[in-house]
Amino acid sequence: MFSDFLSRLTQPQPAPFTDDDARLALTALLVRVARSDNDYADSEMARIDRISIERYDLSPFEAAGLRARAEDLEAEAPDTVRFTRAIKEAVAYDDRLAVVQALWSVALADGHRTGEEDSLLRLVVSLLGISDVDSAMARQKAAKS
Repeated sequence: MFSDFLSRLTQPQPAPFTDDDARLALTALLVRVARSDNDYADSEMARIDRISIERYDLSPFEAAGLRARAEDLEAEAPDTVRFTRAIKEAVAYDDRLAVVQALWSVALADGHRTGEEDSLLRLVVSLLGISDVDSAMARQKAAKS
């Protein structure tokens, strides 16, 4: 279903994403973080939907649909390193920084920070080219939201 999208994403020089492609890829990354501790909680799904509603001005129905597509994409996406590096190449820094805040928000949504989530977030933040300082500030903002 997503083979063409994944093929374009993992090209040596991926083209900049369309808005729809960026939404899907970034939402899939949120899903990957939420699933990283093998407990994909309702609170995390609700947080992903809320992020999509606020960030992309979607209705709740549209946000749930985006999340469902992102869940499918995440399941088919390559390893986190290739997937995240491809997003880095195709998404502007400011958008990646906003995604890091959203990633922290999802990781904190269920009230538990697990070692798996922390490890994956450290990896993803690094692969997205976000500094540790920016990531820490994003985590603080996410904790307040």
